[in-house]
Amino acid sequence: MDAFHPTNAAGLAKVDDRWREVHLGRLLGHAMRKFDERVLHLMAHDVGVPLALANLAARDQISAAHIHITRHLALEGSRLTALALAAGMSKQAMGGLVDQCEAWGLVQRQSDQRDARAKKVVFTADGLAWLGAFKTAVAQVENEFKASVGQDVATVVALGLEAYVQA
Repeated sequence: MDAFHPTNAAGLAKVDDRWREVHLGRLLGHAMRKFDERVLHLMAHDVGVPLALANLAARDQISAAHIHITRHLALEGSRLTALALAAGMSKQAMGGLVDQCEAWGLVQRQSDQRDARAKKVVFTADGLAWLGAFKTAVAQVENEFKASVGQDVATVVALGLEAYVQA
């Protein structure tokens, strides 16, 4: 064995696989989960969120997956296919999330004025209150991030991520 592949007591090559824990993709995934969990926690305790939705969030019934609808649904409404594409999900998976959100009163399906055969998903009044709480929670979590890592680092991270996503 060479210097890059030392062996253990059994003579098998020991492989350094620590990279799997700290590569950029994994760190980004952990950061996104932490961010979304904090946003949902804040929304569960926001007095502007309709009580039924706050209770669902507090009991972890609303997940980061449901945030995809909040992030990607256009204010004027979106067709399911466009919503799924924007969220990077299959139409079937997004359909399931929309079904749940519709049952909870966040969204509703309406006929699309441009195409009578099609439906679009739109926010309800409760959904718009949820969206407002989402905006407030995101701003707070972003401020917490800035306080945690410092304004300069937060700015570099944001600029770097924007550049990476747009490349």
